[in-house]
Amino acid sequence: MSFCAVDSTTPLDRIKVLLLNADGTPFNEYPLSTMTAQEGITAIFRGIVYVLSEHDRKIRTPGIDMNVPSVVALKKYVYVDQTPAFTRFNLFLRDGCTCQYCADSFKPKELTFDHVIPRSKGGETSWENIVAACRSCNARKGDSMPDNIGMYPITPPRMPSARELSKKARKFPPHFLHESWRDFLYWDAELEEDSAPGMKELTLKPDRDHGLTLEM
Repeated sequence: MSFCAVDSTTPLDRIKVLLLNADGTPFNEYPLSTMTAQEGITAIFRGIVYVLSEHDRKIRTPGIDMNVPSVVALKKYVYVDQTPAFTRFNLFLRDGCTCQYCADSFKPKELTFDHVIPRSKGGETSWENIVAACRSCNARKGDSMPDNIGMYPITPPRMPSARELSKKARKFPPHFLHESWRDFLYWDAELEEDSAPGMKELTLKPDRDHGLTLEM
């Protein structure tokens, strides 16, 4: 696994800070929960988070003398819905980035998703009716029913658990990790045709009554 570096010329809004819940775990492992260093510094001064790790880079202004944060954790626990989001990449994670018809493995960008029961025949867009498929198998199956063409998913589609997805996600560490994050990680959008996996940004939004709120 390679780690990214932060130098003195990188703008604060381009430096990623690992954001943990109050129990020391990430909100998400893939996509990984992060915020920008600029947002992290704001959260520190607002008293929303505390710093667990820092970059070597210093910030010095008339009112600030501190290191750029690398890992921060919320002071108050935020409940995270454990129901897996029905997204393109979570679907690929569930199926192990393997075509459910030919059993070959592919990169996520090389996969498509297939309605086992075609939508034209009443099939729903749901965990229980969608599987990962390579482009060749998807084209061959087309709008056919499984019985008519003899193509059945290797594993019957179902909704995965959050724990299951988290375990599988550790096989796909992102490329933007900073070295200081590794002590806090344990690595070994709705479903749309043009959606793609990426980092989950957690941003701080102004709030009239509380100053800042965390938006996931």
